[in-house]
Amino acid sequence: MSDYLVIVESPAKAKTIGKYLGKKYVVKASMGHVRDLPKSQMGVSVEDNYEPRYITIRGKGPVLKELKTAAKKAKRVYLAADPDREGEAIAWHLAHSLNIDENSDCRVVFNEITKTAIKDAFKHPRPINMDLVDAQQARRILDRLVGYNISPLLWKKVKKGLSAGRVQSVAVKLITDREKEIQQFVPEEYWSITGTFLLGDEPFEAKFYGRNGKKESLTSEENVNEVLKQIKGKQFAVADVVKKERRRNPVSPFTTSSLQQEAARKLNFRAKKTMLIAQQLYEGIDLGKEGTVGLITYMRTDSTRISDTAKQETYEYIRSTYGEEYARKGERKQKQDKNAQDAHEAIRPTSVKYEPKQLKEYLSRDQLRLYRLIWERLVASEMAPAIMDTMTVDLENNGVKFRANGSKVKFPGFMKVYIEGNDDNKKEEDRLLPALAKGQQVEKTEVTPNQHFTQPPPRYTEARLVKTLEELGIGRPSTYAPTLDTIQRRGYVALDEKRFVPTELGEIVLDLIVEFFPEILDVEFTAKMEEDLDSIEDGRDNWISIIDQFYQSFEKRLKVAEEEMEEVEIKDEPAGEDCEKCGHEMVYKMGRYGKFMACSNFPECRNTKAIVKEIGVTCPTCKQGNIVERKSKKRRIFYGCDRYPDCEFVSWDKPISRPCPKCQGLLVEKKSKKGVFVACTSCDYEEEKQ
Repeated sequence: MSDYLVIVESPAKAKTIGKYLGKKYVVKASMGHVRDLPKSQMGVSVEDNYEPRYITIRGKGPVLKELKTAAKKAKRVYLAADPDREGEAIAWHLAHSLNIDENSDCRVVFNEITKTAIKDAFKHPRPINMDLVDAQQARRILDRLVGYNISPLLWKKVKKGLSAGRVQSVAVKLITDREKEIQQFVPEEYWSITGTFLLGDEPFEAKFYGRNGKKESLTSEENVNEVLKQIKGKQFAVADVVKKERRRNPVSPFTTSSLQQEAARKLNFRAKKTMLIAQQLYEGIDLGKEGTVGLITYMRTDSTRISDTAKQETYEYIRSTYGEEYARKGERKQKQDKNAQDAHEAIRPTSVKYEPKQLKEYLSRDQLRLYRLIWERLVASEMAPAIMDTMTVDLENNGVKFRANGSKVKFPGFMKVYIEGNDDNKKEEDRLLPALAKGQQVEKTEVTPNQHFTQPPPRYTEARLVKTLEELGIGRPSTYAPTLDTIQRRGYVALDEKRFVPTELGEIVLDLIVEFFPEILDVEFTAKMEEDLDSIEDGRDNWISIIDQFYQSFEKRLKVAEEEMEEVEIKDEPAGEDCEKCGHEMVYKMGRYGKFMACSNFPECRNTKAIVKEIGVTCPTCKQGNIVERKSKKRRIFYGCDRYPDCEFVSWDKPISRPCPKCQGLLVEKKSKKGVFVACTSCDYEEEKQ
């Protein structure tokens, strides 16, 4: 008979903590939840105070049988699922299945899988926290009431396989509203004038600022010509020089949301992939002789704080590696989000001693990249601010003012380790100016007018959408990745150049929900519901009353929708070509990965084809076919000849139509850290992309 049985969610986690607990402990995995609401029916008794009916999840019978056998042999059972609502609910379901008293000290929680944290956690077991369980149950039941009532209605009125949910509907609405803004956007013309100047033989640039002592916007070519006429000669006087020292503070360690955003920007990871890899790093990686080690703290958190131990260890590392001047002086000012629960620490390495370069042989490429991001972000957050020297220079000629801005890094501080990414991929770089002084004369060598047009708001990237949902208080850290995955699988949105666009199906479903269930799409209502769930977790509200408040009005709207919602026929859009197999017309269909072509004679003919996008370039290999954009099995874009398999030309880089001016070879667009440039595939010719 074993002394103690410990149950966690995954085999990887079981292996890691089993190493720390010793021979008296047997550690087994439940493989996630063992009980849930049935898939085939609602599973919630509205008449009986929304009582849920849980059943053993299909396929979990053998796992549960093994756990019951092990529990009978053990003197005591500990439930060590993850330290959040979901983990608490898993522990509660296990307690019910294994006949463990939920009020006994059976629950063990830890925020990092390290020897110290595990040993300490088992010294302080506690009863199952029913407030956490009730909050998870409330969300589950609430989503079930919405989904299992609206979805059948959508199947009946629109098409089978559709679904509706609180957070996913708001996400689709944000994407659709943004698309409408873009379509309705009216560009406005504006101009700028860039001047090139010389101080001695040192060139620098300045931009038109204003005239006759006032700042001025250029809205037309006529404005530009007026400015150019007012400039007399080539000499400009240095009217003013302002030098300042600017401090730039490091960003805080990662929350779940900020990790998903930064991994999308810097690593091109989808939210789902980020969370999957973070889970692997948290549960433990085999480090050879050292055994299996949990490399990061718990990855579902909305807090930016770190423990005193982590601060001290990071401080010592910075001081010994970079020098005393690089270490932060004083406490980091924390700007906590008003919606943050602050239940766990920020996402950080369990120990800074595990430097990324030392783990290269033990981690996969993607694991190493994500771990490096987390490690660098923590170290940078405890480093000194960067100090920038900035310089603003005003140049004048006959009342026309040009302004030049320059900056350089005086002391890199945290920037020596890490610089936060941004959604627009703008690169930080020094813009140096000559040693200019007030009263000097500089010579104008060239002035270039440039016409511009205002741009519509950008479509949402995954990072930008997660950030917006978080700012609006919609959803919680654990909901973002599955939400984005669901709206794509349902065909409500598609990705176009890594940005979300709504599909026709998404717009149709959204219009119906707006008409009949407006509260589900009301941002304030949905954010308030998240606050209500938090209040259940804190023990301030009863879960039954919160659900009842929602369902009373929802049920009335549901009855109206069932009577008044009209059937919508989604007509297939003709593709403009005939099926090569049976001669019937090909039509556009919407699938999981966006649009594709299918035969209108389905199901008699099941012919389908990918939509081919030509880029206007003749194949350089066969000289007959056209280069088209294709997608690999992993959805990565590449370029190939449309005569494949007769011609096997392929390229990851996008070919362009004109030949290399140096050797007449194929030019392609290439990407680097500095942006996109054009290069020849046959020689060393390169140029900036126009």
